[in-house]
Amino acid sequence: MLITFFRAIILYIIVLIVMRLMGKREIGQLQPFELAISIMIADLAATPMAETGVPITNGIMPILGLLVMHLIISMLNMKSTRAREIICGKPSILIYRGKIDQKALKKERFTINELEERLRDNNIFNIGDVEYAILETSGQVTVIPKPNKRTTTPEDFNIEPQYEGIPYDLVVDGKVMYENLKKLGKNYTWLKNQTEKFGIKPEEALIVTLDGDNKFFCQAKDKKGDK
Repeated sequence: MLITFFRAIILYIIVLIVMRLMGKREIGQLQPFELAISIMIADLAATPMAETGVPITNGIMPILGLLVMHLIISMLNMKSTRAREIICGKPSILIYRGKIDQKALKKERFTINELEERLRDNNIFNIGDVEYAILETSGQVTVIPKPNKRTTTPEDFNIEPQYEGIPYDLVVDGKVMYENLKKLGKNYTWLKNQTEKFGIKPEEALIVTLDGDNKFFCQAKDKKGDK
């Protein structure tokens, strides 16, 4: 039992490292070859994890082999457009200039109901509001609404919004993010002065952030005994 426990930990670490090396795509954004490799890695890890009679290397070596294949295919995708089309395929336009392309639907084996479901995933509830709908190689559907149905932006009204930037976490669960402080040209003394305005020290904060507009947010951690 203990051997199985440690084998599972070792294989988990190997699979985690391999998946991290494969990149940061979400499962729904995986290309077909990436999904195939992910499924095979899971299957290869399961057998030596459960069966102690199988050498653990019987799972590790094929997993590393699949990682090498993934890196080779990814390199081919980056270097060759033709290889990318063969391996990943090409996007298909399901709705073109407001008209459903029935041939494209049939080719991709897409029903009208499935198309409507994908449109609802994009917050489009009326198929008549769509100018283009593109089935990406990852299986996601990109939707471009008709001009009169698109969300307005400040540019539509000739408004130039102020630059907002991104908020930086300065403290997370009592831990000071010194790297972010350095990026902002701040130091611990400055941070302490800011949190003291809220009656706490940085180490007593649940979260402290500073956004691009220099708006400071601070919330204290619950004290022991508080519910």
